[in-house]
Amino acid sequence: MNRYSFIENKTKREIVLLKGSPCRWGKCSFCDYTEDNSSDETSNASLNETVLGKVTGRYGVLEVINSGNIFELPGRTLNRIKQVIDEKGIHTLFFESHWIYRKKIQSMRDFFGIRTIVKTGLESFNRDFRENVLRKGFDYDQIDEVKEYFDSVCLLVAVKGQTRDMIERDIALAMEHFNHFTVNIYVENSTKIQPDYELRKWFSEKYSFLDELKKCDVLWVNTDFGVGN
Repeated sequence: MNRYSFIENKTKREIVLLKGSPCRWGKCSFCDYTEDNSSDETSNASLNETVLGKVTGRYGVLEVINSGNIFELPGRTLNRIKQVIDEKGIHTLFFESHWIYRKKIQSMRDFFGIRTIVKTGLESFNRDFRENVLRKGFDYDQIDEVKEYFDSVCLLVAVKGQTRDMIERDIALAMEHFNHFTVNIYVENSTKIQPDYELRKWFSEKYSFLDELKKCDVLWVNTDFGVGN
């Protein structure tokens, strides 16, 4: 498992894949990342200490991810991240959170005390698909409610059950409302949710320009950031 890498295009940054306790939401139908978390906080913190020791501060920007939410990292790890920020001159931090933690996000921003880009795995703005197929657990009515807490959304593309119209609307809304967003192209995993290869082909042709759009990261496979397995 590779847990440290760096991204040299678009928003240049270092990225670390840390280990936390099991995702508190844990209901997403397409997610099989549960093997990379543990209830053993001491072991998690020890591993994370080693990974964070690789951060150099080369770009002044750091992204922290884990198989759930930043709030599920051990307290010892959060303190170590803050220490790394101070020691390495980090001025911008990316981290991810689910909707259920939205009321705690400001306290996390305050804790780190630097510019933060908070990402969330919304997956789609289409409520029916998002909640009845993907089971994401985002209970909001207006996009402004999402923007109140989050700076960046992650979208999932090429899933069986999606349509071209849904994807076009998702990309249009992300481009209109957010200064940063990520598109994850769905790949087959151990869940019952299947990829749609025709949608993938269509998307790669119509939206190839996203690879050049600075505010959008496209992950054609989920290890494109250089971390994971």
